[in-house]
Parts: sequence; structure tokens; C-alpha cells
Amino acid sequence: MALPKKGKMLITMGLGIVGFLFIVLLKTNGVQGAQGVRSDNATSSLIQTEQENQQLANDNAKLRQELNKYTEGQNAAALNNQQLQKEKANAGLTEVRGPGVRITLDDSQMPAKEKDDPNAYLIHEEYIRQVINWLWNGGAEAIAVNGQRVTSNTEVFCSGSYIQINGTRQMAPYIIEAVGDPHNLQSAYKFYFWDRLGEIQQQYGITRKLEVPNETLVIPASQPKAYKYAEPVKGG
Repeated sequence: MALPKKGKMLITMGLGIVGFLFIVLLKTNGVQGAQGVRSDNATSSLIQTEQENQQLANDNAKLRQELNKYTEGQNAAALNNQQLQKEKANAGLTEVRGPGVRITLDDSQMPAKEKDDPNAYLIHEEYIRQVINWLWNGGAEAIAVNGQRVTSNTEVFCSGSYIQINGTRQMAPYIIEAVGDPHNLQSAYKFYFWDRLGEIQQQYGITRKLEVPNETLVIPASQPKAYKYAEPVKGG
């Protein structure tokens, strides 16, 4: 049966409305689907970022631990080096410089008289040892005789026409230099022995001279002693 014209128009309009609603529904679902995808992506990205931040934090903590260990090691090494340098200085194994005094002892240039002992006109090892002892007593921090550093291992003894010091042959004049407070070092000689040397100087003409140099004194380092039989005691 043929529909009236008005009915056809109503059907056409209905179909159009249904089509419009269908398109709107599709768009709405598409938007919601896209929003869901974006939401899922954002959540995944946030989780990944948090994981990366946590990994960076862990790496940073490890680096700090390594840095602390390195710093502690550096501090310990610096402390050990300071202690080593101090011990080397105490042992006379390092060159030092500073204010101090210079003492010169020299043989007499006077001809020996027939009745005198020729040895009285010479500087003897006991003179040098006495001077060294008085310098230590006056607070000397470093001493050298003719450039030979005086340490606990230094020997000073007569060997014929020369005096042996640190295994080397030394002859007059003997120049003894000491680093320390010049005033205290000079005060140490206000005792018997310096006056005694003055008497020998007047009688036999030896040289006995004490001076405070304007320049800084340089005391050389001694040579380390080689140990063949002695061994350090563990835990000592």
C-alpha cells in the first residue's frame, strides 16, 4: 500500500534523527575510547617515571657511598703521609731549613812549641761531640757538621789525621750548623765547655767562633740506614 506523502516525510525525518543519534553515539564512544587510551598511557608513563626516579636514587646512593669511601681513604692516606713525613723529619731523613747558629772550629795556625804536645793545636773529636751535645741541650732541632746530618746513628771519632762522621772523612775546619731558637742555642754555651775552648784558643791558637747568620740555614737530609740483621717486631 502506498504511503501518503506526509507519512513518507515522517519516516524520512525519523531515519535522519536515528542516523544523527548513531553518529553522535559513535563520536562519543570514540572520544571516550581515546581518553581511555590516553589515561592508560599516562598511567604507564607515570609508573615508568617513578621506576626511573627510584633507580636514579639508588644509583645516587651508591655513588655517595663510593664517594664517602674514597674520601675516607683520601683522609687516611693524607694522615698516614703526614705521620710518615713527621717520622722522616724526626729521623733526619728530610732536608730542613730555619734560623739558628753556626760554629766554626779549626786547627791552630801557630807552630807548636817544643815543650807542647802538637795535638793541643788540633781540633779533636771530643770538642765536636761536646758542641753537638750542648746544641741538643739548647733545643736544636737539626744539626750538621761539614754538611753531614747528625742523627742517632752518627758517629764522631778520630781516625788518624781526620775525624770520621757518618762514615765520611772530615778535616778542619769543622763547620757545625744548628737550626733552632738562636737565643736559646747561644745561651747553651754559657757553660764551662765554651769557656774551656776559649782558653785553648788563647793558649794554642785554635779557632772557636760562634755566629748567628742572617741567612736561613739549610740542614741536609741524612742517608737512610741499611738494616741487614735487625728486623721490626710485629705489633711492636
